[in-house]
Amino acid sequence: MAGRARGSLRALLAALLAPALLSLLVSPARGRGGRGHGDWDGVKLPPLPPREDAARVARFVTNLCDWGALATVSSLEAVRGRPFADVLSLSDGPPGAGSGEPYFYLSPLQLTANNLQENPHATLTMSLAQTDFCRKQGYDPQSPLCVHIILSGTVTKVNETETDFAKHSLFIRHPEMETWPSSHNWFFAKLNITNIWVLDYFGGPKIVTPEEYYNVTFQ
Repeated sequence: MAGRARGSLRALLAALLAPALLSLLVSPARGRGGRGHGDWDGVKLPPLPPREDAARVARFVTNLCDWGALATVSSLEAVRGRPFADVLSLSDGPPGAGSGEPYFYLSPLQLTANNLQENPHATLTMSLAQTDFCRKQGYDPQSPLCVHIILSGTVTKVNETETDFAKHSLFIRHPEMETWPSSHNWFFAKLNITNIWVLDYFGGPKIVTPEEYYNVTFQ
């Protein structure tokens, strides 16, 4: 009898927990950087700008994304001089109010930071695949329709007058950064953009000048 009772209890618990477990398995990740793009919690994602306005599309992607892949030139002996890519958290400002400048929070302990110290040239890629946009449309991340941009330039430490804005831009979207250990000697840096490519449709990338990019205004 006791065995049957325990078996019935287990069956009841399994039936009660199954929906919750299934929900955890199939629901998109929430929070910053997840598929729900938590930086815009409670705010409906704005519509994609007209694809004919490549500069506006580029600014849109920069502000919407909160991480990207930064490619540098490796300083590691094993792969010196070769391409080296890493995922970095970033921000160009608060959601809906970006400056267009991608800011980073870096530590000398990072391989990427060491690469940049030897060679500051870098290329940053950001994609709407990190938001709900491509998933809802059924676009593969490699599809041009799943909009992504490529920014090339040099990464430098921000100066004292820009530190407060860089800190606010990053910490408002990545609050966990405030708790990172100070012993890692974190510093704020930014990508000084010299070249921009936008892939948002078939037919190859669109070239946007930095002037066109920074002249975009948001209402």
